[in-house]
Amino acid sequence: MARELKIRDLTLRDGQQSSFATRMNQEQINRCLPYYKEANFFAMEVWGGAVPDSVMRYLNENPWTRLETIHKAVGDVSKLTALSRGRNLFGYSPYTDEIIDGFCRNAIQSGLGIMRIFDALNDVNNVKSTIKYVKQYGGIADCAVCYTVDPKYPEPSFFQKLMGKKKRQNVFTDAYFVDKAKQMAALGADMITIKDMSGLIPPRRVATLVRLLKQNLSIPVDFHTHCTPGYGLASVLSAIVAGADVVDTNCWYFGGGTAAPALELIYVFCQKMGIEIKVNMEAVAKINKELREIRKELNQSVFGTEKPEPKPFNPLTDTLPAEVEALFDGAIKAAQEDDEQACIDLCRKIEAYFGFPAPNELVQKAEIPGGMYSNMVAQLKQLKAEEILPRAMELIPSVRLSAGLPPLVTPTSQIVGAQAVNCALDEKAGRPMYTNKSSQFVGLVKGEYGKTPVEIDPEFRFKICGVREETPYDTSKYQMQPNPELPEAGGVKLAENEKEVLLLELFPLVAKGYLTNLKKKAYEAKKASEPQPAVEQAAAQEEAPKVQPITGHTVVAPLPGRVVDILVKVGDEVKAGQDVIVLEAMKMENSISTDYSGKVKQILVTAGESVQTNTVLIEVE
Repeated sequence: MARELKIRDLTLRDGQQSSFATRMNQEQINRCLPYYKEANFFAMEVWGGAVPDSVMRYLNENPWTRLETIHKAVGDVSKLTALSRGRNLFGYSPYTDEIIDGFCRNAIQSGLGIMRIFDALNDVNNVKSTIKYVKQYGGIADCAVCYTVDPKYPEPSFFQKLMGKKKRQNVFTDAYFVDKAKQMAALGADMITIKDMSGLIPPRRVATLVRLLKQNLSIPVDFHTHCTPGYGLASVLSAIVAGADVVDTNCWYFGGGTAAPALELIYVFCQKMGIEIKVNMEAVAKINKELREIRKELNQSVFGTEKPEPKPFNPLTDTLPAEVEALFDGAIKAAQEDDEQACIDLCRKIEAYFGFPAPNELVQKAEIPGGMYSNMVAQLKQLKAEEILPRAMELIPSVRLSAGLPPLVTPTSQIVGAQAVNCALDEKAGRPMYTNKSSQFVGLVKGEYGKTPVEIDPEFRFKICGVREETPYDTSKYQMQPNPELPEAGGVKLAENEKEVLLLELFPLVAKGYLTNLKKKAYEAKKASEPQPAVEQAAAQEEAPKVQPITGHTVVAPLPGRVVDILVKVGDEVKAGQDVIVLEAMKMENSISTDYSGKVKQILVTAGESVQTNTVLIEVE
């Protein structure tokens, strides 16, 4: 009996997020769904990650409708999968069990079959609640161990060795990853995923980890990676050879590059190895026909340009040249013989033949996620300070080590990357490093995100947070988001049911704007359909307060962003060093303080407003 390999298709979530900024709208999704029902994937990742935020923020669509519509079309043919960050779910703060319970229950009732649960610190305590509730409501708990690498520590100098300094020992060993997986299995995980979000795991390492997990666990092992640094295809092949039960792939036109490998290449490998994948490749060819058009639409609407696409390929109908067939055969032989470099070289030749993007050598050498790198570049472009990028990159290992050596995965990759940029900016301005720090970096160092892989120096913690002891997040102090009535929408509540309340809790700023617009449109449509009274309604408009000439001291935005919260009001007495504004920049919340004591004379911005560098926020006199 042939061995079976299960396929999790990532196209509609991680695939479009990695390559097309999560901009597929519902109409584009719907065009693919009839063929997905025929395709018979083991699982389809369609939700979680950036999808709920993006469909509200950019597409003005309801995230719950996205999940429910896909389930209605596909039914139980494939298990629908979502990605969540354990206790953080989608946000940057831990949530209470009540919210985790409500989220898991509503997701599973809306059609979710598998929840992939990970924690950015690999802190197993942070996934306990989600495992419990997913299983309680009949879902499958897929627990992910986040793969990461140790920084390249410099060798101690001759004099340092004389003084007794030793080279740092690696933390992220095979034993570390296996131990985390065993702990998750003990909590009730139904399957374990090796989650290589950066694409940094080479073939030999993943083969070793797959074998060790298969020896130590009795549950299925899945492998997830990306192709950015050039290991992806070779590492998936090696994982299959080593005995992985499930691998993650994308359909052809959304595969490769910054995304996971293309299913069609894995299909060819499996055909040659006599491994059965029970996917209907004729249906996949129909999906690809739609995806090719959707890819063109997204390139134009999101990027305004046409990114090169891979050559068309259907493994059921296209005959490969003998020399390309030989590349596939050689790669399989190299994987079976554990010849890592040959496997990588041959797989890269296969991808080059089909026109997939070449490896990103900068990301490979820096050993950081591609998304983290692009976020840093975008942040520095906004600041018109691109010249400090090399220094910010240099600072990543030291910032990461000081913060307890967190794995570089959302949200810790963004937290560490943004802080490295802040440190480089501080250095350039002649300020002490860590003068500017995001509230998320403070929370990470304080202990609010959980246990870091290595202990944080108490003196560093005191410098950043004002406390020396690790201080876990206290969910008893969690405050629900305000849910006001909307006069402009006939007095209805901003969030009118549990699903809308969850959106408001998980995505406060985005959901507030989305739900407000939704309710206003519904109210206006209702009014338009009703007979209007003959009496003219004169709406008295309050005049907006006029901006007074600035005569006092000002608090300005140190970087571009969006005003999340205003911590003071006109007339308040403030002290130098007091936080007065919270500014969101590159998904980080930055507390902006005043350098002056005095009285708040005027506030020149509103919550939700976008501001540029040096915008005056508050006047103090």
